[in-house]
Amino acid sequence: MAYALHFAVTVLACWLTAQVLAAATWPGRSPRVAILCWQGVGLALGLSAMGVPIALGLAPYDLPTGSALLALADDLVHDTLPPGLGVLHLAGVGIGFGIGTMLLATTFRSILGTVRAQRRHRELLTLVARDDPAAPGALVLDHPCAAAYCLPGMRPRVVVSAGTLDLLDHAELAAVLAHERAHAQERHDLVLLPFTALCRALPWFGWVRAAHERVALLVEMRADDKARQAHAEAPLAGALRRFAAAGNRVTPAGALGLGDRDLDLRVRRLLVAERPPRVLGATVLALTTTLAALPISLFLS
Repeated sequence: MAYALHFAVTVLACWLTAQVLAAATWPGRSPRVAILCWQGVGLALGLSAMGVPIALGLAPYDLPTGSALLALADDLVHDTLPPGLGVLHLAGVGIGFGIGTMLLATTFRSILGTVRAQRRHRELLTLVARDDPAAPGALVLDHPCAAAYCLPGMRPRVVVSAGTLDLLDHAELAAVLAHERAHAQERHDLVLLPFTALCRALPWFGWVRAAHERVALLVEMRADDKARQAHAEAPLAGALRRFAAAGNRVTPAGALGLGDRDLDLRVRRLLVAERPPRVLGATVLALTTTLAALPISLFLS
């Protein structure tokens, strides 16, 4: 029972940490560290959601979860279950593994759906997109709406629309292209994938969906930071303002778009120079790493 309590406390700690991270202002000044913190919370939540019913089911063994699972497997092989371990206990173990299977299945479905959408869009791009010297290294779609996005994968593509070329000046366009290349280089699609799976596997946790939205915004802020390192703040802020004013922004399924999230907030962030909170960020990162390490240690012990 003590091990189940440890897992349950970890779930509660994940919720509390998520509330603190969502309310804090420092993640906007250090999005890369904040993304790592959210990943630690996500990993701890997934493992602990599995661990609570498994540990309850294995309570008669009075062993750490990993050792109890090995003991249960050995007893099942030899048909010598210990006294006190009944159908309800086995059902708890089954529920825990069911949650794990659901997490893996939703992750696989998310990957499969995204890959299919990206493949279809790449095929479409070969038919309708063109190169343009005004947007070096990118493909241009003849579409009047503002669009700038990265199609990630093994062969990432940066795509802008003709409407974007008309909307932005040269410096702003260069900053936008750097933003989209940052998505491809750092594989931000893979950063978001576990949170998409958690949203689908644990729909009764409304704060998990809010965490997904927060991480998606941090991913955009991280790409903003990479772009302004190369092109300064003003061109990217100008581009975001123009995208906000243009409306009718287009980002296809499976892609990461410049103008998808909180443009006004991102503009204000770019124009206010604030130092990253190194000590605070490192402290929170250490705490979330410890949070993730607890369920891992229980499963491995």
